[in-house]
Amino acid sequence: MKKQSFITVLALALMTISCEPVDGPWNAQSTQKIRLSDVAVLLSEIPIGKEQIGEVYDAVSISAGNGYDEEYTMQDLFRDPGSGVGEHAVKGRTVCAPTRSGPVEYSLPLRDMLRSALEGRAATRSMDINLSDNILGDRSVDDFLDLLQDSDIQIYWPYAEEWDWETLPVISFDPEDGSEVNVGYELFVEGGVVTRREVVVTEKMAMERPVWVVNRNNDSQYTSIELLRKNDPAWNGGGSIIVTPAAATNKKALYIKDFTMKQQGDCWFAGASEYFVKVGSVDDFRASTEAELLLYDPMITDFMMVVRRRELGIPREMNAVLVPSWTPQLERCAIMIHEDDGGTIEKWNCSAVVKWESRSYGFDISIPFHSRDDIVWRGHLTYDYLEAFSGTPQHLGDVDVTFELVSY
Repeated sequence: MKKQSFITVLALALMTISCEPVDGPWNAQSTQKIRLSDVAVLLSEIPIGKEQIGEVYDAVSISAGNGYDEEYTMQDLFRDPGSGVGEHAVKGRTVCAPTRSGPVEYSLPLRDMLRSALEGRAATRSMDINLSDNILGDRSVDDFLDLLQDSDIQIYWPYAEEWDWETLPVISFDPEDGSEVNVGYELFVEGGVVTRREVVVTEKMAMERPVWVVNRNNDSQYTSIELLRKNDPAWNGGGSIIVTPAAATNKKALYIKDFTMKQQGDCWFAGASEYFVKVGSVDDFRASTEAELLLYDPMITDFMMVVRRRELGIPREMNAVLVPSWTPQLERCAIMIHEDDGGTIEKWNCSAVVKWESRSYGFDISIPFHSRDDIVWRGHLTYDYLEAFSGTPQHLGDVDVTFELVSY
């Protein structure tokens, strides 16, 4: 979706970093050369059957299982039909939807049908009075397909798990103006032939029958928290083990127990909300001299989580460690929650505090955000506050966050 929600939590210092790309950068320049409406029309003109719907279903199921939206990128559609976001980033390609126990060969994948449809348009192009009326314009079929594959365009299938394995989809596109209603093309069989008719598309329709939305992808280049857990042994087999009990100490771990989205971040055509969590801290801070103070380096935790539209108001279990070893010397942390709407880079200058030899030392922090961002909440959370409300949901703007301090 074009509006992304960020949670930035800092215990001592936040460095400027970015999440590790999963599938590589998009060619933004080529993206603008293909209209979403044209791709929706093209998809609606091909004789889609159960095999092609199954291909899209496989892909969006894999994407959702890997912690992304129900999405099928054009990159995956052309590179490996039926594969989802994150599948190629998982070691051994072991993350698959229930319908895909391994690589699947489709007898007639969507990529082949798209090529056939474009070749048909190319054959009639000379009869078009205005080239702009033809999706190809003055491009060759190969040039168009190359641009499409390199773009950030995708098929988004909200509520895909409700598919009855029979009904053909309605194909629409993101109007990219915040509208909640748009035109779509309903596919149905008449006289043994797949045909189409224009309909009005709403989210209610998408809840009741399959609707494919052609929109733009903004999350596949990031590593989701689910993918981190599947790939990194340090997450202890999926992150279910947060703290290993040990001898009594005065150390505690701070983590987000769960997260609840209280309001949708954008119109439904754009998809789910992507929450980015970036945490900076100093692990096990126990400086007793000024020299030791200089030895500590910030530790960064960085992950992304997608909250799908059907999860509105439902606590999403996270169990993500923010500060592995919070000692009494750490007094407070800074937190900012905002929705990214682009614009120029601005900064929020704040600070975090630790104690050293009974004196408080502040660490200056500069948190970047965009000029058009909606600031949901920003401020400081003290250790006393976190301890008092540990395990209790706290309302921060349009989200509820449950922090927990666990002794070990």
